[in-house]
Amino acid sequence: MSNNEKVALITGATRGIGLETARQLGKMGIVIVVGGRTQHAAHEAADKLLAESIEAYPVVVDITKDADRKRAAAFVAEKFGKLDILVNNAGVGGEGGLLNAHTIETTQEELQSVFNANLFSVVAITREFLPLLKKSPAGRIVNLGSIVGSLTLQAMPGSPITPFKAFAYNASKTALNQFTVHLAAELQSTNIKVNSAHPGWVKTELGTQQAQMEIGDGAKTSVELALIGQDGPSGKFIHLGNELPW
Repeated sequence: MSNNEKVALITGATRGIGLETARQLGKMGIVIVVGGRTQHAAHEAADKLLAESIEAYPVVVDITKDADRKRAAAFVAEKFGKLDILVNNAGVGGEGGLLNAHTIETTQEELQSVFNANLFSVVAITREFLPLLKKSPAGRIVNLGSIVGSLTLQAMPGSPITPFKAFAYNASKTALNQFTVHLAAELQSTNIKVNSAHPGWVKTELGTQQAQMEIGDGAKTSVELALIGQDGPSGKFIHLGNELPW
């Protein structure tokens, strides 16, 4: 690898939007570190990318485990000495899916599990990789948000996202957006840009086959934000080039 090549780590990159994000970035000549929860899943996904002539390296990283986060950062540091792109793609849905409205009945266990994966662990892995991102001439952090986390749209009468009231999941994505805003402000004097990406309602395990978008299109926003130039946005909530309301 030359010093000019970019390196991207995508968490949850073994399937769905994460794997497609890795594929699209890899086809642009970016070296991919495939983050997966198990060794088998990470190696299988990396092999798929290698078969498409994409330089890919598997790494086991369950983002909820501190030891995994540290080992992944150590691997990237030893192998590449820097990280240019961190796509915080890994996350979980709540109980019952996106269309199962439950608020006060949401259990403490569900809230803790969803927030641990979708917020606390994202903050933790970003903290772990930030020193390597600071070594990049143009570090980029992409947090996979969701339009269901928009307080503006959730409160709007007749909003298109009105049916989506899965409280734990929605609230975790609202909190993730707050992390994006705060981290972008903290890093505004650096070369690092931080944004939240709404992929769209995509045909994944979480989105179900009722969704409107194919996986290939669902990865586009993450890819665009991973590659924005120095004049691009930071601290924004974006879907396919359009800014969304917080």
